[in-house]
Amino acid sequence: MRHEIARRSGVGFELREGQTLTVYDPRGEQVADLLAYNRADIREVISSGRTLDYASKLFIGVGDPLYSNRSNVMLDIVSDSVGRHDFLLTPCSKDTFRIIYGDDAPHHGCFGNLERALAPWGVEPDMIPTAFNCFMNVSVDFETGALSVDPPRSKAGDHIAFVARMDLIIGLTACSALQSNNGSFKPIEYEISG
Repeated sequence: MRHEIARRSGVGFELREGQTLTVYDPRGEQVADLLAYNRADIREVISSGRTLDYASKLFIGVGDPLYSNRSNVMLDIVSDSVGRHDFLLTPCSKDTFRIIYGDDAPHHGCFGNLERALAPWGVEPDMIPTAFNCFMNVSVDFETGALSVDPPRSKAGDHIAFVARMDLIIGLTACSALQSNNGSFKPIEYEISG
């Protein structure tokens, strides 16, 4: 059964070892921030640095494992209809909107949504790392090092699927940043199987 995450919101849930989590973009061009924590010890968390280091590449896709800060595999990507996701940029936050967008009364962003969604498992704000940003399209100018956030390549119905390699707590959002989502906010859907 598919579950919907409303625009600019987030959810937390448990994913057991061996289960498959499929994240869908039902309308296209919408990013979903994904976090994973070890269910047995929430100090073990998904790590952008470890994953990119071990993969030796910036763009992670089918066949690539997502590692924890302890170098354990948390999730394997097993299916991906888009092929471009981001693992560099942090979840958007009130400060993102204040600093980048100049908002006077900023939205709490994905960071705030993840904070609220993961609080029942004891996850505190300082425990929220860089998320795996499903469908987010970040380009790098390899001469200057400049980053640009381009419209997601995802179309309506596109997906990415992960298999859990340990019991996990998952945080998942429908991203709240205009720049990431090509100027509009839409829902995200997900399904757990196995």
